[in-house]
Parts: sequence; C-alpha cells; structure tokens
Amino acid sequence: MIGFIGSVFSPWYRWSGRREPQNNCCINVATYGPGGRFTMTDRGRAALRQSKDTLTVGPSRMHWTGTQLIVEVNEISSPPLVSPVKGRIVLTPSAVTEVEVTLKDDGSHIWRPFAPTARIEVDLTQGHRWHGHGYFDANFGSAALEADFQFWTWGRYPVADGAACFYDATRRDGSRLDLGLHVTADGRARLLQPPPQTRFARSRWLVERHTPADPGTQPRQVMSMLDAPFYSRAMVETTVFGQTTVGVHEALDLRRFRSPLLMPMLAVRVPRRAGWRFPNP
Repeated sequence: MIGFIGSVFSPWYRWSGRREPQNNCCINVATYGPGGRFTMTDRGRAALRQSKDTLTVGPSRMHWTGTQLIVEVNEISSPPLVSPVKGRIVLTPSAVTEVEVTLKDDGSHIWRPFAPTARIEVDLTQGHRWHGHGYFDANFGSAALEADFQFWTWGRYPVADGAACFYDATRRDGSRLDLGLHVTADGRARLLQPPPQTRFARSRWLVERHTPADPGTQPRQVMSMLDAPFYSRAMVETTVFGQTTVGVHEALDLRRFRSPLLMPMLAVRVPRRAGWRFPNP
C-alpha cells in the first residue's frame, strides 16, 4: 500500500508535465493470491486533504496516531477485476528511526526508512485478513525517477534483531549506489557493506533482477507479487551475513519506463478521476 502525492507511475502525471503533484495523487493498494486486486486511481487536487498526521485522498486515508499508522481503504480495483476494495490496515512499528538517506548527491531523491520492523494487521475485502511482518518507509523527490536513474533494485529482509535493507541503483550519469542498512527492532541503524549483487531469474516481463547474496549462495523467487513491463515485486529468498531469509524485493527498469509507448498501457491500470467532493461535515 502506497500513498502518492505526485503519482510517479501515473501516465496522467507524466502527460501533465508533472507541474502540480497535488493534482495527481492516489492511494495504491495491491493484494496477492486468490482474490488479489490492484487499485491505483489517479485523483485531482479536489480529492487531496493534508494535515500534520493525516493524508486523505478521496475516499481513503492514512492517519498517524503517534504509535500506529491506520489506513482506511475505500477504492475500486483496476481492470480486469473491477470491484470494491475496502477495509482497514493497522501498522504498528517496533520503533521509528531518524534515518534519512540521499539517493543522489544533489538531494533530489531521499529515502526515509521510518520503520523497517513493524507488525501489521490487514482486514480487506476479497478475504484478505491476516497479520504478520510490516514495513513502513517513504521516498521524496524533486525530479522524475527516469530523469536520474537507469535501474534500481531494493530489498527488505528480516535478519537477527531487525531487518536489513538494500538499495542498488545505476544513475543516468553512470554512477552507482550500493547501500546496505541494518535497523534493529528498537530503531538503531547502522550502514552495512552489502554482500555481492547476485543475479537470479528474470521476471515474467523479463525485467532483470539481482539482490545481495553471500558468496556461494543463490537467490530465488518464492512468490511473484506484481509484474509489469518495467517493474517486478516478489518474495525472494537469499542468504546474507550467514542467514537465510525471505523478504520483499523490487526491481525497477527506468529505461523501459521512459518509453512513451508504455503510457497508454498504464492508463488502463491507472484510471483518472479528476473531480471529487467531500461530504459536508
């Protein structure tokens, strides 16, 4: 689940020239397995309300209580399975970090891993009711991703006393980012030298994929979660620092995403709803 102000993967935002992020916002929800749904409705400025602790986008909202992030979902899934996706998600961090990572030297892209270790309770339609590991982060940027990056991968893996997060990116100027971060359950963070980047099977759309793995070990996909021509999200098993672990892995090919031919395809999955009226209080 992702809240966007300036929906970076929206064709409508790109076609607008990205002049007004508040006019292309959304709350994206993806569920997996039987009954899985995908919602990413691009909404206009009229649907956006912000306060210190609450982000509201049309009928859905996120609210930070000081100890929990509570998400109230009321969306319609994209074709071909058009149906309501409603319910509540409660994320409880074990601790909140103060970590801020600059992904590009000019500060145009920032990553904030607020809570790499958390508990989550999910109660959504289509039978998605469960509790387990949770993760909470944010990205901020003042430039388009495809303007500054060629390709990146990200992974979050549970390890002893917390979680290990990895960012690997190739910027358009040819420079590299190879970042490892360990965050304990109580929020203490330290940088890590990641194990070598190790390739594993490409996605269904043939997006290349790699993730850190100890020498002599081989990562593998455990479950496909989301596949697009430029993007892969999957549960991946790897071995890092002597620990075999299963986490969430993402690969993003910005070279493919730059293609204007991709935008009409995305418009089918990302419908535009510019107007909105909140009910009178």
